[in-house]
Amino acid sequence: MDSPGFTTRPTLQGSFGMVSSTHWIASTAAMGTLERGGNAFDAAVCAGFVLHVVEPHLNGPGGDLPAIVSDPSGRGARVLCGQGPAPAGATVEHFAGHGLDLVPGAGPLATAVPGAFDAWMLLLRDRGSMSPAEVLGPARHYAQHGVPVLPAMSRTVDAVRELFTQHWPTSAQTWLVRGRAPVPGTLFRNPLWARTLDRLLAAGETGGASREGRIDAVRRAWSSGFVAEAIERFARIPHRHSCGRVLPGVITGADCAAYRARWEEPATLDFRGHQIAKTGAWAQGPALLQVLQMLGEDPVAPLDTAAGVHEVVERFKLALADREAWYGDSARQPPPLDDLLAQSYARSRARLVGPRASHEVRPGAPGGRRPRMAARALATDEAGMSEDASTGEPTVPQYGAHSGDTCHVDVVDRWGNMIAATPSGGWLQSSPVVGDLGFALGSRLQMMWLEPGLPSSLVPGARPRSTLSPTLVLREDTPVLACGSPGGDQQDQWQAVFLLRHLVEGASLQEAIDAPTFHTTSFPGSFAPRLVEPGVLVAEDRLGAEVLQQLRDRGHRVRSAGDWALSRLCVVARDPHTGLLSAGANPRGMQGYAVGR
Repeated sequence: MDSPGFTTRPTLQGSFGMVSSTHWIASTAAMGTLERGGNAFDAAVCAGFVLHVVEPHLNGPGGDLPAIVSDPSGRGARVLCGQGPAPAGATVEHFAGHGLDLVPGAGPLATAVPGAFDAWMLLLRDRGSMSPAEVLGPARHYAQHGVPVLPAMSRTVDAVRELFTQHWPTSAQTWLVRGRAPVPGTLFRNPLWARTLDRLLAAGETGGASREGRIDAVRRAWSSGFVAEAIERFARIPHRHSCGRVLPGVITGADCAAYRARWEEPATLDFRGHQIAKTGAWAQGPALLQVLQMLGEDPVAPLDTAAGVHEVVERFKLALADREAWYGDSARQPPPLDDLLAQSYARSRARLVGPRASHEVRPGAPGGRRPRMAARALATDEAGMSEDASTGEPTVPQYGAHSGDTCHVDVVDRWGNMIAATPSGGWLQSSPVVGDLGFALGSRLQMMWLEPGLPSSLVPGARPRSTLSPTLVLREDTPVLACGSPGGDQQDQWQAVFLLRHLVEGASLQEAIDAPTFHTTSFPGSFAPRLVEPGVLVAEDRLGAEVLQQLRDRGHRVRSAGDWALSRLCVVARDPHTGLLSAGANPRGMQGYAVGR
């Protein structure tokens, strides 16, 4: 185990601005926006569009975006929902008519309405101060002139190269270099996306003199202009899906035109003097709140001990079983969050945690309701399921394990504005590139069940239950910390470990990021093939051989992840009394960086 106080790098401190993201170029581009007079929200939009270019295997403009924002006014937090819904033609009957009992993990049929682009533009309009050209300039530059290829991107493209060359020709044209994956460290350009950005910015100039008018003109060019038209033409073309079928998609220009990103109230929990803000239960974020509520004010065993790991992991098994039974956007009644977060319910759930690891999926009955899960939700065997490198969750292999998927960015500025954002979806292996636009659509519908009547059943107009889960921490309705991590189903587990180490154990930001971490997979997964791994605990070896053996003795099926393999956490913070800003970033994979002064 690492000694207390160990860090791979310092916790940054300053008073002007801080950015932390999953790629150094996105962090520095956002910091440049702050230096030019932009606020935290301008900087986040800049970083978001740069992430499309530098991490295209983990996110894209055709994907999804949840974010949580706040300012020092004392008005609390707001959620930006950029999770697009299922298209009008995405019905259970349509999929059944093609002999499908699960939504494919990749291909146009798995496409939700793109939400990320409109959400970034809504953030810029309502909270930013700069023009579209100012914040999109860096992304446009990198798309046109190139970015250094990440080893993970090269590996991802190589894994789907045959799919591209044989079935997805537009992807082959965009992502392959002379028929092969781009070489790590070489410059990679996406001139099609650069041209699309130019056309969007040109459309913005028709919006009149006001900044808001120009932003709305850009949004219209996307939702009902040339982008939507290209998406509809693309969807009519049959393409190979991860299930092996060659089928057209169902998304239309009308689906794109009907969609608008929106602002929502967060789900919140008071925890040891802090208010933790998450998205609603259309995403998995409230599961973290359930775990914190189950821990309550009682002492928590140190997280470098078997007792501490066991306490957290067993509570997450319960919360994520509730996620499967209660979270989603498809039911006639909204998820019963008040009951799920109630202290009495949390106490009753916490009593189920025993000295031995549970290998069961045990949803609760909030408010006396009877839980219901999909018949396929308890699958534990991959037998008979085809392997396809395009399917399921994008991952970043490091040291023999998977360290996460997706992207994240946090920003705080000198005025106290703060944002945590987790863009994802639309990764290059999720769907063929759309026409000559230079980006892929997402595959978020794979998270919806084809069994009717569930909170996360496939229903046109309903949002898939997302794993994307940024976090904002406030004191007296003033933001003090923003954090998040890629990692699919593991996002909130890794964030909970960080928050407990920082808020409860008193570790600095970087100490809490660097400390050994862990997660469980003993619950129904959100991505194809959607399996449960009963009793599995994935842990970094730095927890120590003795602790890992004690966990095995408690009945956990411990899976070694290597020393530095789990989590890609980003964080920024602000002391509201002094104005001192701070930031940290994950060293695993040597890609995420914080910058600031």
